[in-house]
Amino acid sequence: MEVEPIRNLEKIAEMKAALRNKGKRDELLFVMGINTALRIGDLLSLSVGDVLDDEGKISVTLNVKEQKTGKAKRLPLNSAVKNALMDYLSQRRCHDRSRPLFPSQKGGALSRSQAWRILKRAAESIGLENIGTHSLRKTFGYQAYKKSGGDLGLVQKLMNHSTSKVTLSYIGIDREAVDNAYLELNL
Repeated sequence: MEVEPIRNLEKIAEMKAALRNKGKRDELLFVMGINTALRIGDLLSLSVGDVLDDEGKISVTLNVKEQKTGKAKRLPLNSAVKNALMDYLSQRRCHDRSRPLFPSQKGGALSRSQAWRILKRAAESIGLENIGTHSLRKTFGYQAYKKSGGDLGLVQKLMNHSTSKVTLSYIGIDREAVDNAYLELNL
Protein backbone atom coordinates (compact mmCIF):
# COMPACT_ATOMS: atom_id res chain seq x y z
CA MET A 1 0.00 0.00 0.00
CA GLU A 2 1.34 3.39 -0.99
CA VAL A 3 0.76 6.12 1.56
CA GLU A 4 -0.75 9.44 0.58
CA PRO A 5 -0.24 13.04 1.62
CA ILE A 6 -2.96 14.69 3.66
CA ARG A 7 -4.44 17.13 1.17
CA ASN A 8 -7.26 18.63 3.23
CA LEU A 9 -6.28 21.32 5.77
CA GLU A 10 -9.25 20.42 7.98
CA LYS A 11 -8.00 16.83 8.17
CA ILE A 12 -4.56 18.13 9.16
CA ALA A 13 -6.19 20.05 12.02
CA GLU A 14 -8.17 16.93 12.99
CA MET A 15 -4.97 14.85 13.02
CA LYS A 16 -3.29 17.38 15.30
CA ALA A 17 -6.25 17.25 17.68
CA ALA A 18 -6.40 13.45 17.65
CA LEU A 19 -2.68 13.23 18.39
CA ARG A 20 -2.83 15.97 21.03
CA ASN A 21 -5.39 13.83 22.89
CA LYS A 22 -2.79 11.05 23.06
CA GLY A 23 0.05 13.32 24.13
CA LYS A 24 2.20 16.31 23.21
CA ARG A 25 5.00 14.03 21.94
CA ASP A 26 2.75 12.51 19.28
CA GLU A 27 1.40 15.88 18.22
CA LEU A 28 4.95 17.27 17.98
CA LEU A 29 6.03 14.33 15.81
CA PHE A 30 3.22 15.11 13.38
CA VAL A 31 3.74 18.88 13.43
CA MET A 32 7.49 18.59 12.87
CA GLY A 33 7.00 16.01 10.13
CA ILE A 34 4.54 18.06 8.08
CA ASN A 35 6.49 21.30 8.56
CA THR A 36 10.07 20.16 7.95
CA ALA A 37 9.85 17.41 5.29
CA LEU A 38 12.31 15.34 7.31
CA ARG A 39 12.15 11.60 6.80
CA ILE A 40 10.89 9.64 9.80
CA GLY A 41 14.35 8.24 10.59
CA ASP A 42 15.77 11.76 10.75
CA LEU A 43 12.91 12.94 12.98
CA LEU A 44 13.21 10.02 15.37
CA SER A 45 16.96 10.46 15.70
CA LEU A 46 16.65 14.04 16.98
CA SER A 47 17.75 14.77 20.53
CA VAL A 48 16.46 17.50 22.81
CA GLY A 49 19.72 19.38 22.20
CA ASP A 50 19.09 19.44 18.45
CA VAL A 51 16.13 21.79 18.92
CA LEU A 52 17.62 24.07 21.59
CA ASP A 53 20.11 26.88 21.18
CA ASP A 54 23.10 27.45 23.48
CA GLU A 55 20.90 29.33 25.95
CA GLY A 56 18.39 26.48 26.21
CA LYS A 57 15.71 28.24 24.14
CA ILE A 58 13.95 26.81 21.09
CA SER A 59 16.35 27.10 18.18
CA VAL A 60 15.53 29.21 15.13
CA THR A 61 16.99 26.60 12.78
CA LEU A 62 17.50 22.87 12.76
CA ASN A 63 20.69 21.30 11.43
CA VAL A 64 20.38 17.67 10.39
CA LYS A 65 22.56 15.22 8.53
CA GLU A 66 20.08 13.22 6.45
CA GLN A 67 20.45 9.51 7.03
CA LYS A 68 19.37 8.57 3.49
CA THR A 69 21.56 11.00 1.56
CA GLY A 70 24.29 11.80 4.09
CA LYS A 71 23.83 15.47 3.20
CA ALA A 72 23.74 18.22 5.79
CA LYS A 73 20.48 20.11 5.83
CA ARG A 74 19.73 23.39 7.57
CA LEU A 75 16.13 24.42 7.83
CA PRO A 76 14.34 27.22 9.64
CA LEU A 77 11.73 26.25 12.21
CA ASN A 78 8.39 27.94 11.60
CA SER A 79 6.07 29.16 14.35
CA ALA A 80 3.93 25.98 14.27
CA VAL A 81 7.00 23.85 15.06
CA LYS A 82 8.38 26.28 17.64
CA ASN A 83 5.02 26.47 19.44
CA ALA A 84 4.65 22.68 19.47
CA LEU A 85 8.20 22.35 20.79
CA MET A 86 7.55 24.89 23.55
CA ASP A 87 4.33 23.11 24.58
CA TYR A 88 6.03 19.73 24.59
CA LEU A 89 9.28 20.68 26.30
CA SER A 90 7.52 22.75 28.96
CA GLN A 91 5.60 19.67 30.14
CA ARG A 92 8.51 17.25 29.79
CA ARG A 93 10.38 16.47 32.99
CA CYS A 94 13.76 15.66 31.48
CA HIS A 95 15.62 18.46 29.73
CA ASP A 96 18.85 16.50 29.27
CA ARG A 97 20.09 17.67 25.86
CA SER A 98 21.32 14.18 24.95
CA ARG A 99 17.92 12.50 25.47
CA PRO A 100 15.79 11.59 22.45
CA LEU A 101 13.28 14.26 21.49
CA PHE A 102 10.76 11.48 20.83
CA PRO A 103 11.35 8.94 23.62
CA SER A 104 9.58 5.60 23.82
CA GLN A 105 7.98 4.37 27.03
CA LYS A 106 10.72 1.73 27.32
CA GLY A 107 13.53 4.26 27.09
CA GLY A 108 15.50 5.23 24.03
CA ALA A 109 13.99 6.76 20.93
CA LEU A 110 10.59 5.96 19.50
CA SER A 111 10.88 3.30 16.77
CA ARG A 112 9.61 3.62 13.21
CA SER A 113 6.98 0.97 13.87
CA GLN A 114 5.78 2.77 16.99
CA ALA A 115 5.57 6.05 15.06
CA TRP A 116 3.65 4.28 12.28
CA ARG A 117 1.14 2.84 14.79
CA ILE A 118 0.64 6.25 16.42
CA LEU A 119 -0.08 7.95 13.09
CA LYS A 120 -2.18 5.06 11.76
CA ARG A 121 -4.46 5.03 14.82
CA ALA A 122 -4.95 8.80 14.74
CA ALA A 123 -5.70 8.71 11.00
CA GLU A 124 -8.23 5.90 11.41
CA SER A 125 -9.92 7.80 14.24
CA ILE A 126 -10.67 10.69 11.85
CA GLY A 127 -11.48 8.60 8.80
CA LEU A 128 -8.22 8.90 6.84
CA GLU A 129 -6.83 5.95 4.91
CA ASN A 130 -3.43 5.22 3.36
CA ILE A 131 -1.57 7.20 6.02
CA GLY A 132 1.84 6.21 7.35
CA THR A 133 5.04 7.82 8.52
CA HIS A 134 5.98 8.88 4.99
CA SER A 135 2.66 10.75 4.73
CA LEU A 136 4.26 13.47 6.86
CA ARG A 137 6.91 14.23 4.24
CA LYS A 138 4.41 13.85 1.40
CA THR A 139 2.00 16.22 3.13
CA PHE A 140 4.76 18.82 3.39
CA GLY A 141 5.49 18.48 -0.33
CA TYR A 142 1.85 18.62 -1.37
CA GLN A 143 1.01 21.62 0.83
CA ALA A 144 4.20 23.47 -0.20
CA TYR A 145 3.24 22.90 -3.85
CA LYS A 146 -0.25 24.29 -3.29
CA LYS A 147 0.88 27.27 -1.16
CA SER A 148 3.60 28.19 -3.66
CA GLY A 149 1.06 28.41 -6.48
CA GLY A 150 2.45 25.27 -8.11
CA ASP A 151 6.14 26.19 -8.00
CA LEU A 152 7.40 22.71 -8.80
CA GLY A 153 11.06 23.76 -8.90
CA LEU A 154 10.86 25.07 -5.36
CA VAL A 155 9.19 21.92 -4.04
CA GLN A 156 11.69 19.74 -5.91
CA LYS A 157 14.52 21.62 -4.20
CA LEU A 158 12.85 21.45 -0.78
CA MET A 159 12.34 17.70 -1.14
CA ASN A 160 15.83 17.18 -2.58
CA HIS A 161 14.43 15.25 -5.56
CA SER A 162 16.43 14.68 -8.74
CA THR A 163 13.60 15.46 -11.18
CA SER A 164 10.29 17.29 -11.24
CA LYS A 165 8.61 14.09 -12.43
CA VAL A 166 9.67 12.37 -9.20
CA THR A 167 8.30 15.28 -7.17
CA LEU A 168 4.93 15.31 -8.96
CA SER A 169 4.52 11.59 -8.51
CA TYR A 170 5.70 11.74 -4.91
CA ILE A 171 3.15 14.31 -3.83
CA GLY A 172 0.34 12.74 -5.88
CA ILE A 173 -0.19 15.65 -8.26
CA ASP A 174 -0.07 13.53 -11.43
CA ARG A 175 -2.88 11.30 -10.22
CA GLU A 176 -4.87 14.24 -8.81
CA ALA A 177 -4.55 16.22 -12.05
CA VAL A 178 -5.74 13.27 -14.16
CA ASP A 179 -8.68 12.61 -11.84
CA ASN A 180 -9.66 16.30 -11.86
CA ALA A 181 -9.48 16.46 -15.65
CA TYR A 182 -12.05 13.66 -15.86
CA LEU A 183 -14.26 15.11 -13.14
CA GLU A 184 -14.21 18.70 -14.37
CA LEU A 185 -14.74 18.07 -18.09
CA ASN A 186 -18.50 17.41 -17.89
CA LEU A 187 -19.28 17.87 -21.59
